[in-house]
Amino acid sequence: MQLIFLHGLGDTGHGWASAIAGIRPQSVKVICPTAPTMPVTLNAGFRMPSWFDLKALDVGSAEDDEGILQASQNIHSMIESEVKSGIPPNRIVLGGFSQGGALALYSALTYPEKLAGVVALSCWLPLRKNFPAAQKCPNDLPVLQCHGDCDPVVPYKWGQMTASLLKNLVKGPEFKSYRGLMHTSSDDELQDVKEFIHRNIASQ
Repeated sequence: MQLIFLHGLGDTGHGWASAIAGIRPQSVKVICPTAPTMPVTLNAGFRMPSWFDLKALDVGSAEDDEGILQASQNIHSMIESEVKSGIPPNRIVLGGFSQGGALALYSALTYPEKLAGVVALSCWLPLRKNFPAAQKCPNDLPVLQCHGDCDPVVPYKWGQMTASLLKNLVKGPEFKSYRGLMHTSSDDELQDVKEFIHRNIASQ
């Protein structure tokens, strides 16, 4: 089984590698890629690792449509590379944190085959107005969405809004909230991720 985990804005794959290694089952291979470096509008045009441009962090702001679509195609290519190496899509979990979680969620929903699951931490669904038309995955895709209720970067209400939308796209998505958690992870959250991965390995 394979876990592809995407980091947040300005981070690298190394930033999550140790945390993910600590919860992965022995049979699971982990890939933590690093995003390309690009200017980010939200941060005054400074160059940093970013999966796509972020113009602002509010519900009504413009989105980098082209960048999000290209980034999701890159993730789909990464999945296809694993499939060619012998790992079927239903043995691949896609996950991410913040911007990486947003891309993981979008990429899983727009991938034409069922993945083993998607883990979306402290994030939102990009280009949400494109759904359900943009959805290509089967509606039984397992989804674990986690969000701290004190997140000052990606507001908790974004998580709630995304959870409501997901209920109309897939069967039984899980939404877990963490009291007092800000824009980061926690032991409780990582334990929930571990259990989700174990559960979906067992079901394959």
